Amino acid sequence: MSGHSHAKTVKHKKEADAKKRSQIFSKMARLISVAVRQGGPNPEINAKLRMAIETARSFNMPNENIERAIKRASGETGAGRLEEFIFEAYGPGNTALLIEGITDNRNRALGEIKKILNQHNGKLVGEGAVRWMFERKGCVTINSKEQNESLQNKENLELTAIEAGAEDLEWRDDILDVYTNVEDLEKVKKGLEEKGIKIDSSTVDWKPKETIEIDEKDKASCIKLFDALDENDDVQDIYSNLKI
Repeated sequence: MSGHSHAKTVKHKKEADAKKRSQIFSKMARLISVAVRQGGPNPEINAKLRMAIETARSFNMPNENIERAIKRASGETGAGRLEEFIFEAYGPGNTALLIEGITDNRNRALGEIKKILNQHNGKLVGEGAVRWMFERKGCVTINSKEQNESLQNKENLELTAIEAGAEDLEWRDDILDVYTNVEDLEKVKKGLEEKGIKIDSSTVDWKPKETIEIDEKDKASCIKLFDALDENDDVQDIYSNLKI
């Protein structure tokens, strides 16, 4: 795995316990809420909401929870209450990090994240200090084990993804991330589905332009940092240029 979205990595490692599931569903509800407020409650015309719903479903969030989150966001006033953020940082081994989240109190979120970084040999940096090391990409995630017999073959799955318009491919064990230009994400996703591929999720991610290798001690410290950040209710995802 080169670079990564921490949320995707955690999702495919193991089933979350009840406490973790509750936290994930809460984060997904925030994601849906922001999408509704920005583009309305209809996923057919609100691409951001459509992706938020797909992401929530990929974490096994029940449909009734999703519908409740949409209704709540549609009926609420004060649309500016929740806001998205992205903080930039360095972690152990000089790894570059982008920390995305949604919060109702930016100053609180900033303070908490800064504290977590300090506790794990990381540090917050100014805007633009590391973002240039990443590029915004569409990402369609596919679980090869959930495909038909022919597409469970990794080479066949790769060739099919390339035919559908994939720009780049990366494997994480049995999980294939298909990268595209952001504007081509929906087209590539539909192309994959037309070829009989079952989609796990489609998202807009931060992909590192290059990855770095660090020693095992720093790598273990990075994983602990990612997990600590992930435990924060305001953090949605963490991206890094760490090669694992």
